[in-house]
Amino acid sequence: MTPTDIPRLSVRSPADLIAAVPYLLGFHPTDSVVVVAMRGRRIVFAARADLPVAGTDPLAPATHLAGVIAQQGAESVTVLGYGEASRVTPAIDAVRASLATAGLSVLDALRVTDGRYWSYLCDEPACCPPEGTPYDTGASEVSAAAVFAGQVALPDRAALTAQVAPFGGPAQVAMRKAVVRAEQRLATLLGEAAPADPLDDRALRRAGTRAVREAMRRRGERLTDDQVAWLTLLLTHLPIRDHAWERTDGRDRDIALWTDVLRRTERDLIAAPGSLLAFAAWRAGQGALASVALERVLAAHPTYSLALLLDDLLRRGVPPSQLDGWPTTGPPGVLRPRRVRRRG
Repeated sequence: MTPTDIPRLSVRSPADLIAAVPYLLGFHPTDSVVVVAMRGRRIVFAARADLPVAGTDPLAPATHLAGVIAQQGAESVTVLGYGEASRVTPAIDAVRASLATAGLSVLDALRVTDGRYWSYLCDEPACCPPEGTPYDTGASEVSAAAVFAGQVALPDRAALTAQVAPFGGPAQVAMRKAVVRAEQRLATLLGEAAPADPLDDRALRRAGTRAVREAMRRRGERLTDDQVAWLTLLLTHLPIRDHAWERTDGRDRDIALWTDVLRRTERDLIAAPGSLLAFAAWRAGQGALASVALERVLAAHPTYSLALLLDDLLRRGVPPSQLDGWPTTGPPGVLRPRRVRRRG
């Protein structure tokens, strides 16, 4: 689910809309159904789902998409299906029915494949020929505007997933050794703590605060393996994770930091950095990146509360602007408004 802040992204034709979709999602969709919400001629939101597998009921994903779109305050929507007619048509029909039930006006419903599109709402051969209408996204002003605004469209969702995939080979071996050293360092730190409450000792919090601040101050400079291992081990302590969360926003440097840390982190330790990346991506309006980060986290840690919270926000299509001031943390799972920091 992707709220969009692309400036002046105006749509004047189906070809313009098709050109815009990859930049709204962050990748070129295949075997997908996409619903684009608009106010006037401006795109304000896009939601995507996989086409239902043959033989399954398309109603459930259609109902979910319609429910998310209905919360966006849209004036109208267009539905696009990417793939073969045998799979796209049932999905489009189900989504249109769900949108109508939600009281949303459908401007058009398109099937897109192999450089052509077909409209389900137009049967005039003069403007909607049976063989489909060719389009060229490269010639669209929308593509140019999106690129100028710094938007990126990867070849497919697999390319997006690869951006958060773990490093293997020598890098993975080196990180495992660094984690062993970090565990020994942590054992020493806890061994020096007060026996009454060693897991909440001030020394641990000071170490965590220092590690987070040092990591976030290294603009453009990559952390060493030992720094990553030490940071991720400390992030398993929730007060330290929350300290990092309060200082994470949608800035490019936040996304770059947590992407790098996530990719280098041992599977057992990815919950916090993966969730922090998802939060930063969501704050930046990069819903697709947030989604693939959360997929990694929840595959390894299915009950991690922060990941579940962010996953719920994405699935409900909650835009970051509704929650400006996040996060100020209280007791576990409780959030309080805070003053918005200056972004820098």
